[in-house]
Amino acid sequence: MDAGTYSISSEKSHKAAKAAAAPRPPLQEAGSQPYMPSLSTGSRNPSAKCYGDRFIPDRSAMDMDVAQYLLTEPRKDKENAAAAASPSKEMYRRLLAEKLLNNRTRILAFRNKPPEPENVSATIAASAHHAKPAKQRRHIPQSAERTLDAPELVDDYYLNLLDWGSNNVLSIALGDTVYLWDASTGSTSELVTIDEDSGPITSVSWAPDGKHIAVGLNSSDVQLWDTSSNRLLRTLRGVHEARVGSLAWNNSILTTGGMDGKIVNNDVRIRNHVVQTYEGHSQEVCGLKWSGSGQQLASGGNDNLLHIWDVSMASSMPSAGRNQWLHRLEDHTAAVKALAWCPFQSNLLATGGGGSDRCIKFWNTHTGACLNSVDTGSQVCALLWNKNERELLSSHGFTQNQLTLWKYPSMVKMAELTGHTSRVLFMAQSPDGCTVASAAADETLRFWNVFGAPEAPKPVKASHTGMFNSFNHIR
Repeated sequence: MDAGTYSISSEKSHKAAKAAAAPRPPLQEAGSQPYMPSLSTGSRNPSAKCYGDRFIPDRSAMDMDVAQYLLTEPRKDKENAAAAASPSKEMYRRLLAEKLLNNRTRILAFRNKPPEPENVSATIAASAHHAKPAKQRRHIPQSAERTLDAPELVDDYYLNLLDWGSNNVLSIALGDTVYLWDASTGSTSELVTIDEDSGPITSVSWAPDGKHIAVGLNSSDVQLWDTSSNRLLRTLRGVHEARVGSLAWNNSILTTGGMDGKIVNNDVRIRNHVVQTYEGHSQEVCGLKWSGSGQQLASGGNDNLLHIWDVSMASSMPSAGRNQWLHRLEDHTAAVKALAWCPFQSNLLATGGGGSDRCIKFWNTHTGACLNSVDTGSQVCALLWNKNERELLSSHGFTQNQLTLWKYPSMVKMAELTGHTSRVLFMAQSPDGCTVASAAADETLRFWNVFGAPEAPKPVKASHTGMFNSFNHIR
């Protein structure tokens, strides 16, 4: 059941009630004060006369004698009721009154007719016509758009075996082999099969250019491949002492995290590639993510710790070659693998804990404060932000093995996507941000159209073309 339906519909009805309760006439500037009729008789237009809510008698149109007669005649009739006249006299009195009064029965005469009441319904209709239409709720398909087999997918929570590159090619490690699936054509190709002594493959990560890919191995080596030519470019050896389960790119810097608890920055352009080492975890590093600005690195480990590292602190101890963390956060009670930097707020980080924790936490990485914590009820395996809306997608393990879409910051469940029969270990997002691929221990790869189509970009105003284009700035 979609828990977000009631919240959105109630919000729409609340807005409609507000519009009906306080209608504004058309052609009013947005944000102006509500319309109130003037109570003064003055007007800026001398030809127009406004009498407000009072109506002044016009003495020139009044006959005081007639008014006196009308005021006293009923009383006289009442007093002389006992001595009633004959029918002929009564008829004579009525005829005389008609001739004298000219059928007038009003005492007071007014210059103008009272103003007509405002057409409230028309005003509300006009206001609703000019109001901005409410945004319709996006349809979220409850079933996977496509399902592919993924045999020999390693069922290991601490690995990272799925990634989607900027060239719209998906990479997935199945056992000792890395496969590439082109989302544009639907074609599949094999990139590399590792020797049994070096395998299985423990992590994959695309470089920002979408052509080169890093492959972490169980043997602690890291390979760099050119996918356009299926050529091995180089192998990074001696960086770690155990398997490399997490990888993250920051331009030309490849950050690797190993079972030995070390995090290493490798500049792949130079021969001596190790440029920085981060030491803070006592157990395997299973989550690594650089912020969008490339200024902060988040790392999660099997020691239940979350670290925030800042590149500005790299120069504080250059001789040691090791960097001190900016924040050491110990709120999670299980391994921290799921990490996701917010695309619309640079200092907002979402993290997910393992089976003993089950929580999604939100952090201000500038201050280290925990902004919110939500118990999801099951192991949090991966997190992804919607690039076009304020939404967060999480993948889970036992008992439902579902994908849950949350509305941020209320954290109301918008949808729960089921179909996997085992824990959903990995997720990856398409370059356009619309489609999400999920790989689970049931050895299936499923594609979900959960984030919807992005909004059409606003048209850019045409710039002036002419011989003075280079002088469009005042110096």
